[in-house]
Amino acid sequence: MEPPQQLSSLYQKISKTVSRYVFKAKMREHSFVLIIAVIIGVLAGFGSVGIQELIIIFKRFFWQGEYSLEFVKNVAWYWKLIIPMSGGIIVGLIIQYVAKEAKGHGVPEVMEAITLRNGIIRPRVVIAKLFASSIYIASGGSVGREGPVIQIGSAIGSAVGQFLRVNARRMRTFVACGAASGIAAAFNAPIAGALFASEVILGDFAIAQFSAVVISSVMATVVSRHFLGDFPAFIVPQYHLESPYELVFYVLLGFLAGFVAFLFIKTLYKSENVFDNLNWPEYVKAGIGGLGIGIIALQFPEIFGVGYETIDSALQNNLIWKIALVLVFIKLFATSLSLGSGGSGGIFAPSLFLGAMLGSFFGTFISWLFPSLDIFPGAYALVAMGGVVAAATHGPIAAILIIFEMSNDYKIILPLMITCIIATILAMRLSKESIYTLKLKLRGINLFEGREINVLKSLKVKDVFSKNVELITEQESYPTTIEKISNSPHSIIYVVDDNRKLLGTVSLNEVRRNMQDYETLKHLLIVKDIMEATPPVVSLDTSLDEVMKHFGLLNIDELPVVSNFKDNKVIGCIWRTEVINVYNKQVFMRDMSGTVGSSMKNISPLKHVHVIDDYYLAEIESPTTFIGKSLGELDVRSEYKVDILLIKKLHTSATDSNNTGIQPDANYKIELGDKLLLFGEKESLNILEKM
Repeated sequence: MEPPQQLSSLYQKISKTVSRYVFKAKMREHSFVLIIAVIIGVLAGFGSVGIQELIIIFKRFFWQGEYSLEFVKNVAWYWKLIIPMSGGIIVGLIIQYVAKEAKGHGVPEVMEAITLRNGIIRPRVVIAKLFASSIYIASGGSVGREGPVIQIGSAIGSAVGQFLRVNARRMRTFVACGAASGIAAAFNAPIAGALFASEVILGDFAIAQFSAVVISSVMATVVSRHFLGDFPAFIVPQYHLESPYELVFYVLLGFLAGFVAFLFIKTLYKSENVFDNLNWPEYVKAGIGGLGIGIIALQFPEIFGVGYETIDSALQNNLIWKIALVLVFIKLFATSLSLGSGGSGGIFAPSLFLGAMLGSFFGTFISWLFPSLDIFPGAYALVAMGGVVAAATHGPIAAILIIFEMSNDYKIILPLMITCIIATILAMRLSKESIYTLKLKLRGINLFEGREINVLKSLKVKDVFSKNVELITEQESYPTTIEKISNSPHSIIYVVDDNRKLLGTVSLNEVRRNMQDYETLKHLLIVKDIMEATPPVVSLDTSLDEVMKHFGLLNIDELPVVSNFKDNKVIGCIWRTEVINVYNKQVFMRDMSGTVGSSMKNISPLKHVHVIDDYYLAEIESPTTFIGKSLGELDVRSEYKVDILLIKKLHTSATDSNNTGIQPDANYKIELGDKLLLFGEKESLNILEKM
């Protein structure tokens, strides 16, 4: 056996052994998750420290000296071209031959993994992103290190989850822990890290394991402070609100920050589109991007790297306003070129840079217009940093907390909130997608497709409609109509012609309105006289999500189902209560398979059907480690002492209890979303459910 195969086999054995030993620990869900959160936080903290140390090492290698803005200004012009181009080529090779996930700013890939792949990220991404981003930033790439740290932390969380063979819900929690740890360690801001993971990465504050995310953030910050010191990311000036009138200026600053963020988003993805259409190797495109950065840096070396030194100058009001204004557009273009061409790095630091330059210019301009107010432009630079970040990421709460934790000054909160909220609202009006989600939308991925709120999108009318429907012709008498609707469970009767084509409806409310004159009208009225307009119709392939929109808009209890929209032939109806029941059932099934927190104790008994002695039937979501493997490879019977009786696909009928699914076959490969109907002893079933 070859050494790599031996290592792979050894890893699988260790993973299975650890998985079995931690099974009892997993029974106490909260304790287990918190312990692992501590481990992920520590590892992600080391990842953050590692990337900063590697950037320093590679800077010394590329520039042959202690890197600083003043040092780079004095470097020979040809080195300013060669070094960024060389760094781009090296990074392009890593992306093309090691891990394509290392390309770009990385956060969209994390969000995609959480939403569509249950948090599974290849472990090699940790190393690939660590070196690719370090090399690219050190060689002059106009990107930030925060995005890579988030992706590295997320990959660490995913790797830990895969090693422990946890289920999908825990895996997503561990990835969120890693993301929070990354941002917390990068900015020395544990609270902001936790909120960033909840608001931006997960898009949900109501996650069950928020405490685990917080603990990971704290542990990563502890590690970062131990090795790098307890220092803020920037030297922030003391803030003073000289006059209440200044709040008006911060409102204007919010609009400017929102527009700059929108311009940044559009320019970045325009650049990506241009390079993606070039059928060239990744290292060629990245090399061209690096060369372009070098050309820009001949005149504006401030755009090299993360740009923290220039940001500090803006915060201390040591930057000429004309330079600050020009750098807004130069940095915007340079970062778009860096990431669009295939470089590796984040957009967080560039967003802070753009905000600092914008705020410095705006603050200087306002102080010139109103000299009596004694305005300090550095304060506007600080607030605008939060504004651009909030608008670009559509995450105002995280942005506010990051700036607040950096400044540690409560007085900054009011103008910071005003600017960040206004900037975010404007950016969302200009672009529905954030700088992260737009990348996924362009790939045809809807981040919210897999979440509970949109679970009905994957289900169709044909899964739940009823063929039991009340029909009547338009020539029927009024008494016949009353008798039919009185004896029917339906509140609506559908009026059809001889071919069952829908002509209109008769509702119970309409009948009631005419009941007081029944004796007078019973021989005069026919259905056609009291018939109402044709309601919206749905077909068998209409999604239940669309059906619920009709119910909510019209406030009715049922809708007619037609064979197709052209013929409008009524074949049944669909009830609002049935759709709600299906939704509840789907959410309930997801919660059962997730086994989260204390709900596990209540749900577990319902998942098992007792057969005989200690043998039970159970339906579980396919464990993460099963995905992509054939039943023959897994050999579940000998490995776990259970039998697979049936495999249910992801989009099988939600209401058809006679669904036979797929019969087990040795060659069948488990796919994401498959559910397994198992038979075995309860202890064995519990082990598989916990994986």
